[in-house]
Amino acid sequence: MFSLFSNDMGIDLGTANTLVYVKGQGIVLKEPSVVAINRDTREPVAFGLEAKRMLGKTPANIYAVRPLRNGVIADFDVTQEMIKYFIRKVHNRRSLLHPRVVIGIPSGITEVERRAVKEAAEQAGARPPVYLIEEPKAAAIGAGMPISEPTGNMIVDIGGGTTEVAVISLGGMVVSKSLDVAGDEMDEAVMQYFRRKYNLLIGETTAEDVKIKIGSAFPQVDEQSLEVKGRDQVSGLPKTISITSEEVRQALSEPLKLIVDVVKATLEETPAELSADLVDRGIVLAGGGSLLRGIPELLSRETELPVTRAAEPLTCVVMGCGRYMEELDNIKRSRGRPSY
Repeated sequence: MFSLFSNDMGIDLGTANTLVYVKGQGIVLKEPSVVAINRDTREPVAFGLEAKRMLGKTPANIYAVRPLRNGVIADFDVTQEMIKYFIRKVHNRRSLLHPRVVIGIPSGITEVERRAVKEAAEQAGARPPVYLIEEPKAAAIGAGMPISEPTGNMIVDIGGGTTEVAVISLGGMVVSKSLDVAGDEMDEAVMQYFRRKYNLLIGETTAEDVKIKIGSAFPQVDEQSLEVKGRDQVSGLPKTISITSEEVRQALSEPLKLIVDVVKATLEETPAELSADLVDRGIVLAGGGSLLRGIPELLSRETELPVTRAAEPLTCVVMGCGRYMEELDNIKRSRGRPSY
């Protein structure tokens, strides 16, 4: 009987990457949320990793897009095609049953966008109803936080396009905020810093590399430097400069301040009883953006609360989708909703 249900899946529909969890198998897919489109026919020609490899190297008639921007669906049709592609890539066609699907969605998307996501999954072969779960709640479940208890739990999920902050108690989001500033905005800030200070043009990939290698949100014991190659804005010729981790921290200061501000704003709206719980429980960080060195220390200093990073920050949302899906097995027995 288990094999009939083994293709049930949880999907983290992220701005930067899409991850898929299959029941009984774990995480089976992690690919960029990128689609390559034929400019003449407007038809998708590649998805995921294959499409990302085409970025900047495509013929004139093909361009690559990220259909989710800043946590919202920027292109309905392309997003639907991408969801279909990922589900069909993972789903075992020999299975007699259509898979049940749980999709993690940004908390800020509209009712129309919710329907579009559900329809795309159903058209790809998902068994109705398709379940949607807001990403902060999924991240908290995936991080192992006891969100069904009558106590306050705070999650800060720093992704590619959005930072999602939520205080959760008794399985529901008591306070939540979404900010269009996260990993992508940090990369953009690094690019602007190079352009402004050194007249050096660098691409998104180089900026992200600089951020990962020597970027930090808080002064580090082992301050480092890195040689960066780009194009001189004045001469147009290739140019190499050396940059320090202190400079990168300065470049990141503005997006980091916005993230700190939205965390503080969420805390200010949190009921007093739940705020008291957070003094002991603290804040848990998830998402790829939380891997930036020094973010826990920065947030701890600014909020005066303990801050920890989830054990597997990159996979919290998709694991939370998977666990939520497994809870669905109890629905028929209890005729209710999952305890989350």
